[in-house]
Amino acid sequence: MGFPDEDQNSPENFSMSEAIGQSEAFLEFQEQVSAVAPINRPVLILGERGTGKELAATRIHFLSKRWQKPFVTLNCSALTPTLIGSELFGHEKGAFTGALVSQPGRFEKASDGTLFLDEIGSIPMEVQEKILRVVEYKSFERVGGSTSLTVDVRIVAAANVNLALLAKTERFKQDLLDRLSFEVIYVPPLRSRQEDIIVLSNHFAHRMAYELGWPDMPVLTRSAVNALEGYSWPGNIREMKNVIERAVYKSKSYKISEIIFDPFVSPYSKYLEPVHVSNASLCEEDAKADSNRTEEKLGFSESIYEKPVKDAVRELELTMLTNALKKSQYNQKKAAIALGLTYDQFRGLKKKYYNEL
Repeated sequence: MGFPDEDQNSPENFSMSEAIGQSEAFLEFQEQVSAVAPINRPVLILGERGTGKELAATRIHFLSKRWQKPFVTLNCSALTPTLIGSELFGHEKGAFTGALVSQPGRFEKASDGTLFLDEIGSIPMEVQEKILRVVEYKSFERVGGSTSLTVDVRIVAAANVNLALLAKTERFKQDLLDRLSFEVIYVPPLRSRQEDIIVLSNHFAHRMAYELGWPDMPVLTRSAVNALEGYSWPGNIREMKNVIERAVYKSKSYKISEIIFDPFVSPYSKYLEPVHVSNASLCEEDAKADSNRTEEKLGFSESIYEKPVKDAVRELELTMLTNALKKSQYNQKKAAIALGLTYDQFRGLKKKYYNEL
């Protein structure tokens, strides 16, 4: 079976093809995005890294009445505090060393369209003041200028930090937060979208195979599916895309069986020489540290022996389950073998402690 033709460079196709899912959390999130898109008000998108906050902002823009106007983005954490004001509002010639000509900022470039401010929590307080003025009065001055410029820009902002907490600790302007939060959308993490894991995995696998020029679509084996479904995905969709593309690239056939979650595990680490201490025998402090390392390796302390049997068994099972999953890189079949369980027994144990893993 071959691949369908598609325009990979179309922004509409990009947003629609990447916005894939069938889980309840994902569908509710998409409904919220679609509902607020036509409303000409600021939107605040919150979520963990790699969940697709910019993708949500893109979708909001292209579903809005501004879809034919500019969609301008700025990663606020990528700029120094001294540069971000110039980048947002532009500068006049001679405003600072190196300002040889006047330059418009992102607000001017986004006029009549949408400005997406990613990682807005990293913007300095003095720049937040100017953004607040733009939101309230639609006017600003370039850095080094005195002429007031007027723009009509819809702001969509995103953050992976608790902006409400930053506001309470006076590290983010409460007035600006109030203005930006006409609607607050939380992007669901991948671990809350269990039904979407294989759907997304297949999507990324097919895209990578197409890029590599494979004649057929790749197929995830049962062991690969088990590993993908058992992993916690701390990096969310961005991490998944990388993991799947790497698996397809390294596969010797269209059947994808090996999934490498952590590419930084050295195959030579077990051959590394241990660090030698002084030629004297271990002192009392070294012995204590060695004891602590032993307890850390076991994953529980001696206090387990003082607990009721039921509580002690629970702690032991949870610790052994967690360690087995980590050592097997979340390959559930390998973890089951390491624990001496059948796959069905392992799945039952994992289900028992699902909310604690």
